[in-house]
Amino acid sequence: MKIAIHSIDKNYCQHSHTAACYYLAMQPQSYLFRQSAAEPLFPDMLWSRPENRLYAGKLVIIGGHAQTFAKPAEAYGLAEKAGIGAVRILLPDVLRRTVGKIFPAAEFCPSTPSGSFSQTSLGEFLPAALWAEGVLLAGDFGRNSETAIVLEKLAEKYTGQLTLVGDSIDYFIAVPAPLLNRGNALIVATPQQLQKLAQAVHFTTAFTSNMDFLRLVEALHEFSKKHRLHICLRHHDNICLAVDGQVSVTKNPLDNAELWIGSQAVTWWVQNPSKGFEGITTALL
Repeated sequence: MKIAIHSIDKNYCQHSHTAACYYLAMQPQSYLFRQSAAEPLFPDMLWSRPENRLYAGKLVIIGGHAQTFAKPAEAYGLAEKAGIGAVRILLPDVLRRTVGKIFPAAEFCPSTPSGSFSQTSLGEFLPAALWAEGVLLAGDFGRNSETAIVLEKLAEKYTGQLTLVGDSIDYFIAVPAPLLNRGNALIVATPQQLQKLAQAVHFTTAFTSNMDFLRLVEALHEFSKKHRLHICLRHHDNICLAVDGQVSVTKNPLDNAELWIGSQAVTWWVQNPSKGFEGITTALL
């Protein structure tokens, strides 16, 4: 059951001693939800997970370039640990010789001369995405104009759940249209990435690492409702999730855990496709 929070801890307003923030704190926030490990918002989600991996969802992880595949490989392990049913991982084929023997689960897609995904990789991406219930762009893509094109086309042509972590988000800052308003994309962003994305669409509020908690919640509420983009963002020891205007806040002290957040979130989202807010919120405990 959803529990709306109508009063907010003063501790959540760590930098908020202004009159405006005090005013906000006194107002009911019908879109704000808060949980901790001791008090999950949706406890029924915890015991209703699929016990058989055959029914625990299928995921495709995409990432890597010639110099590294650390992020997609780590995401593969994290997703399995989170309880995903089946995983496929797609890497540029320039890594075949070095990775093929030590990481037999990897599949390989055409790469550019510099070792990033080429445009023709889309022919591998889309069939794999259609096999799965969700796609995780795990990062380590590097910077390449062909990779930018293939990721944009994937976001346009693939209509399923799309989760972005790390430098995969950067590819959509200059061209946000394929990502925004598709209704089922989740970004696990840094404040800097979210601010650049907000600037690209002329959003009036600036997202900064030291902004007041309540102003952040209000901005996430407005941005996610307007653009229908799911957003995960860390604020001090809290993870904020915004989905269609609703914002949940989970106490979690992990640092630099964007890939863990993304792997957890996509697993629970795949397993609860009609309850994205509830599933992803529970994943963050």
